Amino acid sequence: MRSEIYAVQTRRIKILGTGKYLPDQALTAESIANRLGVVKEWVEQHTGVMVRHFVRHETASEMGAAAARDALKNAGLTFQDIDCLVCTSGTMEQPIPCTASLIKQAMGEVSSGIPAFDVNSTCLSFIAGLDVMSYMVAAGRYRRVLLVSTEIASKGLDWKDKESSSLFGDGAAAVIISSSGPDEQSQILFSRIETYSHGAHLSEIRGGGTKHPAVEFDPKTLNRYLFSMDGKGIFKLSAKVLPGFYNQLLASTQLSTDDLELVIPHQASMTACKLIRKRLNIPEDKFFMTVHNHGNTIAASIPMGLHEAIRQNRLQRGDRFMLLGTSAGFSVGGMILDY
Repeated sequence: MRSEIYAVQTRRIKILGTGKYLPDQALTAESIANRLGVVKEWVEQHTGVMVRHFVRHETASEMGAAAARDALKNAGLTFQDIDCLVCTSGTMEQPIPCTASLIKQAMGEVSSGIPAFDVNSTCLSFIAGLDVMSYMVAAGRYRRVLLVSTEIASKGLDWKDKESSSLFGDGAAAVIISSSGPDEQSQILFSRIETYSHGAHLSEIRGGGTKHPAVEFDPKTLNRYLFSMDGKGIFKLSAKVLPGFYNQLLASTQLSTDDLELVIPHQASMTACKLIRKRLNIPEDKFFMTVHNHGNTIAASIPMGLHEAIRQNRLQRGDRFMLLGTSAGFSVGGMILDY
């Protein structure tokens, strides 16, 4: 049964190019500490984030457009070579329309007609979007898909909550996929997402939807419209679920950690990443982290890690690697690929 599932999961998909954008406003641990009224050592110890970037005037769509242009340049393509644009973000620029359409507008491609829509699974949005769209490419529905994760966390932070507000950063990343050629090794071997909804309220923004619409906004209930997180609760659930999930990913492909060149995780925090790495028994040199100089950039953290791994030559063609993460919901997700 396992081999049958594995065979169905395999998709001959190639990553053609990646791109990234960071706002130019870099905030150090010291500057965040001053805002929170703590010493910088507290921020460094609790988050491991030395630098993160916050927007000044950029919108999410403008950041996404910049990352998309970078990915197109690195792939040697133009926008006319793309036939679908998908925004895979956990935050949105505005409730309507979808952020993907605004990214397309920011790229100056208002009349091209190519479809643009969003896939949102909070921090796992990139993995979810890549998983869904890879089947569309493999089926021949689309030739080349541009996936964009663009996140502005800084606008929704509750600065009274020192634990969570010190973690996050803004930024965007983009990835272009297509079918692999007949002589190319690039492929997706296996992917899986699981959701445990008893953890649905461990990480959330309650306001802004239909339950607490914007018209009901009152300064007395501001916390409904800001990000809240039970960090200890999330880590406890992650520590319980992730080991079995990770082992199942490997078992489904009859692989072991030794067969992986790299594991690129969601960059939740340096502390969480280190503890999870040890719990999963992944060697330090195989666990690629960017959280120290990016912060937690929500769904953009995994494609940013992918972009940096390629840029730093930590991933080369033919290398086998894993994307792995958690998200609000509570969900866990992972994918094994040959680059």
